[in-house]
Amino acid sequence: MIFRHRFDPTSLREYDIRGTVGKTLGPEDAYAIGRTFASVVAGEGGRTVVIGYDGRLSSPALERALVEGAMASGMDVVRIGCGPTPMLYFASADLNADGAVMVTGSHNPPDHNGFKIVLANRPFFGPQIAMLGQMAATGTVVAQASGTTRMVDVKAAYIDRLLRGRENDTRALNVVWDCGNGAAGDVVSLLVKHLPGRHRVLNGAIDGRFPAHHPDPTIPANLRQLIAAVRHDGADLGIAFDGDADRLGVVDDTGAIVWADQLLLILARDMLRTRPGATIIADIKASQVVFDEIGRAGGRPDMWKSGHSQMKDRMAETGALLAGEMSGHFFFADRWYGFDDALYAALRLLDVASRLDGPLSATRRALPATVSTPELRFACPDTRKFDVITEVAARLAQAGATVRDIDGVRVTTPDGWWLLRASNTQAALVARAEGATQAALDRLKAALSAQLALSGVALPDFSGQATAH
Repeated sequence: MIFRHRFDPTSLREYDIRGTVGKTLGPEDAYAIGRTFASVVAGEGGRTVVIGYDGRLSSPALERALVEGAMASGMDVVRIGCGPTPMLYFASADLNADGAVMVTGSHNPPDHNGFKIVLANRPFFGPQIAMLGQMAATGTVVAQASGTTRMVDVKAAYIDRLLRGRENDTRALNVVWDCGNGAAGDVVSLLVKHLPGRHRVLNGAIDGRFPAHHPDPTIPANLRQLIAAVRHDGADLGIAFDGDADRLGVVDDTGAIVWADQLLLILARDMLRTRPGATIIADIKASQVVFDEIGRAGGRPDMWKSGHSQMKDRMAETGALLAGEMSGHFFFADRWYGFDDALYAALRLLDVASRLDGPLSATRRALPATVSTPELRFACPDTRKFDVITEVAARLAQAGATVRDIDGVRVTTPDGWWLLRASNTQAALVARAEGATQAALDRLKAALSAQLALSGVALPDFSGQATAH
């Protein structure tokens, strides 16, 4: 049977494949992904592909079609069922699989879905994803064959591995966990039974409609229920996950949000007690405080591109033991596998919190203070966004500005820094700025706005966009 397929071009993204179910993504796309990716695995001499899926209503049908496509390319498919994306990464490593695919819409709206792909336990992204589109369009796949499939329940092994190697808690904690009705629910409900202290799980039932709130812990509005529960219970902290549990959100004992770069610094300082001199990576959107304080704590800070696939590649390249992004992805290669796992990062944080002399809020308040904007996203056509960055970079170079250009432009001045980069996943530009004072931040925002105006881009709404950090 001749195989040909054309993906909607908007579905083939930088880090994954995703779209709106029934419009730009469907079971025929899932079959094509299975057929083409399995052909890549076969070309590398591989035979085994692990497949899992999240709790979205469309995920079971997409998973079945994906399995069929992989089997048609001769793969031995290991199906691990519904669970978090990090559990798929664990299963791939634990089973020494040749490839792995997760059906997940991550933190996107309920009618969206997608696929995250791993080849030989390394991220499969960028040109590799584009290659799948070319293979499907040209029918460049291995001859049709009859693969095999088997179900393997890895939840118990994953939980056991999460718990193994935890440091002894100095004190038992009172913790609230918000699964957001996402794919972490079943695993978290089992995991907390093995932890000392008091643990309350919110929205643990996996429900792809996300009835409680949208599962994106980077948006403060989605943390309101968790904050209220932490304050009501007098809890030590609250933990939140996104839809597939590879991103982590945290609130302290007062209900204040611990931003992802602050959390990375807290985790880094603790790890450096036993791993002095370790390389620790933060993405280009992180506070300068993170890089400065990691250095003061005896670590080697490294600024890198945003994106979970970029981070994993950079960790492998540098031998870094920890990395983190403002989006809430945390990657431990210290006593873990190096992939982004919000459940494991949460357990590491519990270890840290149990040893603190005071509450987590005291540690947060003791961090060096700055004033910053949140991450600002504003529309810019895909056909224009990278050109804007090129134009801004050229003007900055002509002006002799101090710029890091590994991912967009991050400009450092005596007032602080500002960032402008093109989103890899949306028709948008991304901006952020951080200053020592409000007046310094205002000057940085003015400089950023001036550059955007010179490129004819509508300015983002900066009103009220400043937070103590």
